[in-house]
Amino acid sequence: MANVEIVKVDQGGANARILAREAKVDFRRVEAASLKIATRFSSAEGKRMFVRMFNTLQLNMHFISVIARTRLDHDDIGRIETALRGRIDAATASLNEAIDGAEALFKAHGITSLASYDTVPLDVDVRVLSSISRRFLEVLVKLDQLMPLLQTLEIHEVVSAQAVDTQRAGLKRQVRDIANGARSFATGLRRRMNALDARATSPEDAEGPDDEHGAAIGEAVDSTTRAPDGPAEPPPSAGRDAELLPAPAAVAAVTE
Repeated sequence: MANVEIVKVDQGGANARILAREAKVDFRRVEAASLKIATRFSSAEGKRMFVRMFNTLQLNMHFISVIARTRLDHDDIGRIETALRGRIDAATASLNEAIDGAEALFKAHGITSLASYDTVPLDVDVRVLSSISRRFLEVLVKLDQLMPLLQTLEIHEVVSAQAVDTQRAGLKRQVRDIANGARSFATGLRRRMNALDARATSPEDAEGPDDEHGAAIGEAVDSTTRAPDGPAEPPPSAGRDAELLPAPAAVAAVTE
């Protein structure tokens, strides 16, 4: 008997729509070598966040770590890089905790199969320019790994749809804060460099106090303690990860 198709599934159209909205980033002036890493994204969230944020973050990090470092104080650049690494570490810890909690719930409820996507996965040879870019890519991969775990728990009614939405939104916000932070820092450093250029062409400004110079770098460096689009710490919704997906030890205690 011939196979009868009763459901039409994606044949690549979803990826085409996502890629059509990709942020257009010009790398023609970037002369640095890159490491090519084969990467696969299966979830809609992982695909969209990669397409919309990764290359933009890479270009901003190239400006911060390479271009700005040739003209500005190295200590200032180092503090900015440390702040961004701190945000990556925080997002990584939240994602690891959520993944561990989800796997513990799978074991506690006897769930052996994982929900899968019918859309075509997005396979990309990612060109990685820096260590921060590589770590941000790892964060995106972890986010992509977590999404089907949450969906499976929702399907089995282990976790409510509202709880899953709350946790998903909090984790995505943490990931976005990394890319937004890189953009904010790069903008502040561009203003500082523009101020230096203005002083170089105006002898009168060079003899006076460098208020604009100080304000620009102050904004860039001081913002290491706050997120550009919200608090650097995870929002209250993200803080409920432990409630939604308890640690393995807690689940074991409940099952006993």
